Amino acid sequence: MPYIPNTDTDRAAMLKRIGVERFEDLLEKVPLEARIKSPLQLPAALSEPELEAEIASLADENTSLVCFAGAGIYDHYMPAAVKSIISRPEFMTAYTPYQAEVAQGTLQVIYEFQTHICRLTGMEVANASMYDGASAAAEAVLTAMAKTRRKNVVLAGGLSPLYADVIKTYAQGFDAQYVTLEKNSGVVTTDALDSAINDDTACVVVSQPNFFGLFEDISVVAEKIHAHGGMLIVVADPIALALITPPGKQGADIVVGEGQALGIPMSYGGPLVGFFATRKELIRKLPGRLVGRTTDADGKPGFTLTLQTREQHIKRARATSNICTNQALCATAATVYMSLLGKHGLRRLAELCLERAHYAAEKIQALEGYELVFAGEYHREFVVSCPKPAKDIIVGLCDKGILAGVDLGRFYPELDRHLLIAFTERRTYQQIDALVDALDGIEREAPNETDSSLAEPQSCAH
Repeated sequence: MPYIPNTDTDRAAMLKRIGVERFEDLLEKVPLEARIKSPLQLPAALSEPELEAEIASLADENTSLVCFAGAGIYDHYMPAAVKSIISRPEFMTAYTPYQAEVAQGTLQVIYEFQTHICRLTGMEVANASMYDGASAAAEAVLTAMAKTRRKNVVLAGGLSPLYADVIKTYAQGFDAQYVTLEKNSGVVTTDALDSAINDDTACVVVSQPNFFGLFEDISVVAEKIHAHGGMLIVVADPIALALITPPGKQGADIVVGEGQALGIPMSYGGPLVGFFATRKELIRKLPGRLVGRTTDADGKPGFTLTLQTREQHIKRARATSNICTNQALCATAATVYMSLLGKHGLRRLAELCLERAHYAAEKIQALEGYELVFAGEYHREFVVSCPKPAKDIIVGLCDKGILAGVDLGRFYPELDRHLLIAFTERRTYQQIDALVDALDGIEREAPNETDSSLAEPQSCAH
């Protein structure tokens, strides 16, 4: 039974032991406006049947929307077999495989996950998954800083602003210095790289495809940063990786990403699962842990935790990160999903997304007041300039049962008339036609003359 302090003397002694006088001193880093100023106004406790009735009444208020939103979370189909397998008690209840002799099934699944990720990314080693794609990107930056012993980080303009925020939060105590490249052209340009990279740059972080749905020229970025002794971190979409040359074959040093698209529901934004892959030379700097294949005393194949560099396994001072879990259940779902589809199935899935996105682009850019903003190649997502604020369009189309996309004004105020629209294999041509008709029915407004932060509208590039 753990000891729980229950007197003022006990609390005072504990505070003194950690070097503060008052509990409030522990909150110094929390802004005053973010602190609760009064007790929470919570309703009285309910009995179990009352609670079930309350939840049912709330569920009845839900509406079903045809989803064209993306920006990192996508509406892909989850095969029934995925849910069936991850619902088995040996996966559902397993925590962590500390004892290899009783956790061979869990260890094998993690090993298979690592193998699939290596094949997708073109890298030599992958760890036993991460919290999510954003924290994986942050861990990659810390790894690059530790490897190069540098603190300057270059963030591509097409990197998700959410990922950029997480990276900056993670590295807050490491005195990292950031340069964010311009986003006007939608992709990284050589001129921008030349002006941002120098011999003090630890890494460049670029997405493939990026936040605007565009494909980046990874090999050019790799050549530029490697010439200065820095590292290239690629935040990759696992579905798109089935179509393109893997980042590992284009010079990437670390490839991270979000695995939600691999058979994991959107679930209002979580839980998610990140992946982290790199080259063998960085294997001992991997955050988290790594499962390897070995043989037992009888020569039979088996699996074990080969590297355990997280705080729960070794001394904190020696840990590569403070990652405390590997989202094993979500990683299991992703492993089952990738195993079911296989190499050819994943590629066909990626092709379906590509076909639907380009079909929609041709239809939408033919509408008055709508233009594709970028001329670059894209996969399943693209940016459209609109005849009125994107927020208003999204709200208006929700009444028609359509979630039209993501309002870029949420992240860039100057882009309040830009809509990021995503397409997956679940979007039928009939649904896409309904979206186009709904957009065409939106009442137009005068264009916003102050919006000059992106490239001039271009025709659809295939």
